[in-house]
Amino acid sequence: MTDRKVSQTLSLASKGLMDDCCKLIAGGDFEMIIYGLSTCPLCQRARKDLQAAGKKVSFRDVRSDPLSEEELTSLVAEFGDRLVDRTTNDYRALNDWIKNSEAEVQISSKPKVMARPVIRDGDTFHLGWDETVQNTLLEP
Repeated sequence: MTDRKVSQTLSLASKGLMDDCCKLIAGGDFEMIIYGLSTCPLCQRARKDLQAAGKKVSFRDVRSDPLSEEELTSLVAEFGDRLVDRTTNDYRALNDWIKNSEAEVQISSKPKVMARPVIRDGDTFHLGWDETVQNTLLEP
C-alpha cells in the first residue's frame, strides 16, 4: 500500500467512512462523489466537466438517497454553517425552530437547503463549483 493510500485510509477511518476505507485497502479505484440534487444545474455542470476531464465520478442525489447521520456530521465538521444555503426559498420556508437548529437538523429536515455541490475526492471535500474548486479538481 502506498503512503498516499495509507494516509487516505487513516483519514477516511477518522471520519467514520469505513466502507470507503475497506474499498481503498482492497485496492479499488477511488472515484469522486458529487453530493447534490439531480435537478441542480451546478451539480450537473460539475459532473459533466469532471467526466470530460477523464475523472471517475459518481453522483448521489441527497433528496432521494439522504445522507446518513455519520456522513452529515462529517460534512458539517468540514464546512460548518456554510453547508446550509440560506439564500433559497426552501430555507426561508423552514419554521423558526428548524432555522435556529444546527445545520444537521436543517439538512435532515429539508435536503434541498444543503449548499451544493459537495464533491469528495478521496479524503478531501470541496463545496461549490467555483474557479478555485475547478482548478483543483480539473488539473491533470
